[in-house]
Amino acid sequence: QVQLVESGGGSVQPGGSLRLSCAASYRFGRYCMGWFRQAPGKEREAVASITFEGDWTSYGDSMRGRFTISRDNAKNTLYLQMNSLEPEDTAMYYCAASGARYCFKSADMDWWGKGTLVTISS
Repeated sequence: QVQLVESGGGSVQPGGSLRLSCAASYRFGRYCMGWFRQAPGKEREAVASITFEGDWTSYGDSMRGRFTISRDNAKNTLYLQMNSLEPEDTAMYYCAASGARYCFKSADMDWWGKGTLVTISS
């Protein structure tokens, strides 16, 4: 069983930055982890994913170059650094974990957090 708790959401102006964190609790396992987001009235979309070792990452097209995913396995924590934020980035952001080596799509994920809200507005 994996439990995930996101934090770090908030409201910032366009062009600003935020750093999301996801605290994971599990005893054993090597989990691929990722971030997803869902805006009101839209489908959930993949933001970024990272393998357990951190040797492979993948990003959604609109996030590449602005967002950076990372993890600290000693702290069981996943991060998402978001820069150059745009109003279109406004969404609920979710952390997810997978027992697979690689993960990116929602269908790849086995466990989900409850989300943290990010609002980009002037």
